[in-house]
Amino acid sequence: MKNLEKFFKWLMVVLIVVSVGILVWGFVAGYPSTPNQPAATVEALLYWAYAMIGLALVSVIVFGLVIAAINDPKSILKLGIGVVVVAAVCGVAYLLAPANPAMGMIQQPTTGTLKLTDTILNLTYLAGGLAILSIIFAEIWSAIRSK
Repeated sequence: MKNLEKFFKWLMVVLIVVSVGILVWGFVAGYPSTPNQPAATVEALLYWAYAMIGLALVSVIVFGLVIAAINDPKSILKLGIGVVVVAAVCGVAYLLAPANPAMGMIQQPTTGTLKLTDTILNLTYLAGGLAILSIIFAEIWSAIRSK
């Protein structure tokens, strides 16, 4: 277990160093100020963000399954239900996404891109709303319990 902790510690350091390196490269090379300029720095940042999100998702799912299987095999069912619920919420957000044309853009993105962007916006709104509601609920709950 000690070796695994050491591995993850060094992996985190490497990922942070690469992230800072890409960020510094973006500032040194410059970010495009008009759509006509090359956007290599922005693309590198976006692809790195995609890689980090993918790595996080794979890590959570794979390590969650492994730890659940070792500690409590019945908890794999709960994890599966959680994955299905998250997939269903994402599906509903996708179905509710209108894919309206982007305002202020001369050349419009594809309908698929607009649908995906609206889906992510819907999920962000949902997460933000749930965060605010959970804060309110926690405050009310703690006030009730303290009496």
